[in-house]
Amino acid sequence: MGKPAFFVTQGAGEKLEAMLHYRQALRIGDRVEISGQGGWDDDLTFPEDLEAEIVRAFDNVEKALNTAGATWRDVVHVNSYHLPDDDTFIGERPTRVMAEQFRLRMGDRAPIWTQIGVAALGAPKMRVEIRVTAELGQD
Repeated sequence: MGKPAFFVTQGAGEKLEAMLHYRQALRIGDRVEISGQGGWDDDLTFPEDLEAEIVRAFDNVEKALNTAGATWRDVVHVNSYHLPDDDTFIGERPTRVMAEQFRLRMGDRAPIWTQIGVAALGAPKMRVEIRVTAELGQD
């Protein structure tokens, strides 16, 4: 199976490790797990626009995957956590942008996906968090 190897992304990942004592990615053999990634920049700030925040969260997932030797094309499972647009539905915009990013970054591969509405996330102004599992050597 292999020995666990932990990874920290440059910039925001280094700050989060220092502040909160956790790392961005874990690799055991051909399996990569990442911690939830938000749409923050390296200063841990979030864009005003929700769509830009989701795209940046996808960028941060990619950064975490890359540190452990994986890419979006290796992703098999996605959990996304959202502050809903209303009380009964996560919303059309976040759902649409998530699906657009899957197609853009994964091509014809489609992961399993659980989309969850939550009351709050780990940082003020944070509206989305994405966590993935990747399996290397699928192709």
